Amino acid sequence: MLTPKQKAYLKSLAIKEKSNFQIGKEGLSENLINDLINYINKYELLKLNVLRNSDTDFDEIKEELSKYGFEFVEKKGNTMVFYRHSNKIKDPIILPTTTNKSKK
Repeated sequence: MLTPKQKAYLKSLAIKEKSNFQIGKEGLSENLINDLINYINKYELLKLNVLRNSDTDFDEIKEELSKYGFEFVEKKGNTMVFYRHSNKIKDPIILPTTTNKSKK
């Protein structure tokens, strides 16, 4: 589960990216899900746009992709961002960690 600090970091990375995929009237087909999995395995961060003609709503997309280990980062307008760590890539995204600094 992503912390708020990690989500903020991923959001800052996603701002620079264009939507990688669009979900239209076909919704989340098996082929599209396979493409999303292949993409996130290669890049870790996925930005997708839900077109107005899509019958699939955001909650359905979020629920379906969570079955494959995608972590929801944000929804802004018709755009959604997901993250999934991959050990298969050369330069993975390094998420900020939270450290507990106790005052003495």
